[in-house]
Amino acid sequence: MEWLSIVAVVVVGLMVGVELSVAFVMNPIFGRLPQEAGIAARSDGARMLGSVMPFWYIGSTLLVVGTALAGPAAAGPAWIAVALLLLSVVMSVTLLVPINNRSKVWTPETVPADWRVQKSRWDRLHLVRLALIVAAFVLVTVAATR
Repeated sequence: MEWLSIVAVVVVGLMVGVELSVAFVMNPIFGRLPQEAGIAARSDGARMLGSVMPFWYIGSTLLVVGTALAGPAAAGPAWIAVALLLLSVVMSVTLLVPINNRSKVWTPETVPADWRVQKSRWDRLHLVRLALIVAAFVLVTVAATR
């Protein structure tokens, strides 16, 4: 079952990389675009990633559960990683997804007056979620090396 922990590390690691890119590359680029283009880019990103990330988060969590069940030596760090990933899923569903669902239909003509406030709230919450999944990634990596 060693392959399972390797797959878990790769899948969680790639997810962390995508989310790091969103936080520190894509959203800052979108913020520097002219307002109409930035709104359109963020809306498109919300639609695209909003359709993929739920499967990635749940799949990552299930792989880490498998890692925890497969090896008793890895169980401690792996279960903590599972808890962090589950917390990130709950946080996503309750706090980030509602904002994302609103923003994915924004156009320059229909963007609400408070769109900057919503965007900033999403960005701050995303950084908290990112910290959770980075910690989970470290722990699943530790678990995989045991």
